[in-house]
Amino acid sequence: MKSKLLIVLSVFLTTSCMNSEEMTYEKYLVNGEMLYFQKCSNCHGEDGNGLQNLYPPLRDADYFDNLDKVICIIKNGASGEMVVNGKSYNQAMPANPKLYDLDIAQLTTWMYAEFHGQKKFVSADSVKDKLLRCAN
Repeated sequence: MKSKLLIVLSVFLTTSCMNSEEMTYEKYLVNGEMLYFQKCSNCHGEDGNGLQNLYPPLRDADYFDNLDKVICIIKNGASGEMVVNGKSYNQAMPANPKLYDLDIAQLTTWMYAEFHGQKKFVSADSVKDKLLRCAN
């Protein structure tokens, strides 16, 4: 009897944790989308396809293979030539010093899901660690 109770309790705890994680992920998606439309869509477009030769696309952009770089650019901005999917862009991206680590985590989680079809959960702690390694 005790073993059955233990099994039931284990299953309950496991599914409860999964639901909590899924709820957190969904919350990140909602907040990330809101942040994108507030902070990014004006230049990168509502669909993430960029703006002709001025602003690079985010959708299917090859530089999303490097999460560290994505996080550093979101926080610190970028200037100079940037090659995205083989095409050069030279428009500066402003820094976002007012974004918290959690904001960047939610934003990148949403962008990977929306523009790359990847369920990649990016935590605020991960963002904090990656920002410490950004080249200045």
